[in-house]
Amino acid sequence: MTQHSTLITGGTGGLGRSVVAHSLDRGDRVVVPWYSEAEIDDLKSFLADSGVEGSPEMVQADMTSVEGIDAAVKLADRDGALRNVILLVGGFSMGPIDQSGAGDWDRLVALNATSVFRAARAAFPVLRRNGGGRIVTVAAHPALDRGTANMAAYAATKSAVVSLTQSLAKEGGKDGIRVNAVAPDVIDTPANRAAMPDGDPAKWLSPDEIAGVIQFLTGDSGGVVNGAILTLTKG
Repeated sequence: MTQHSTLITGGTGGLGRSVVAHSLDRGDRVVVPWYSEAEIDDLKSFLADSGVEGSPEMVQADMTSVEGIDAAVKLADRDGALRNVILLVGGFSMGPIDQSGAGDWDRLVALNATSVFRAARAAFPVLRRNGGGRIVTVAAHPALDRGTANMAAYAATKSAVVSLTQSLAKEGGKDGIRVNAVAPDVIDTPANRAAMPDGDPAKWLSPDEIAGVIQFLTGDSGGVVNGAILTLTKG
């Protein structure tokens, strides 16, 4: 029996590492793209500290580029095994629009929206050929609130993720491709603790909690869910 393959973009990040750990524990063959070598060491250390058996296959690739995405999908589909595509690459910025940097918009469009569109374009024919599969994206509360002050670019690009997710769900449903999104509140990561020192991490979501929801969506029971935007919060 061929081992199912799971492609996890952003798998070296604060959330991604927990998703990788859950997928390995489930017995998936896991493929993780990386952008800088430091990401590899961080992921390996996290998995070792977590006591996870096995390790992901790593591929150097830019997940905003067509070439990088195609290379990652090709590796993940070795032996026609690709079943799950978990898209965690993303970016964040906040502040009044007149104080935004000149490149903020282009950066967030590339990370939050273009990466999802291009990954889905590459993965759809592969999943269709393999008899179906799952795609999971990451939305955000500001997108569900129809915009948030001082987060114009972030909210707009995450709104694009919501629309892409629901459109792709309708497009892929007939071929057994289930597409859903998680929309978490603040995630308890080192980066968020540094950016929000006055926040209360006890009220934030742990990466492990979110990873558990993603594993449900990509597991056997998740096959009945399609086009959902799951709001995750402790509030």
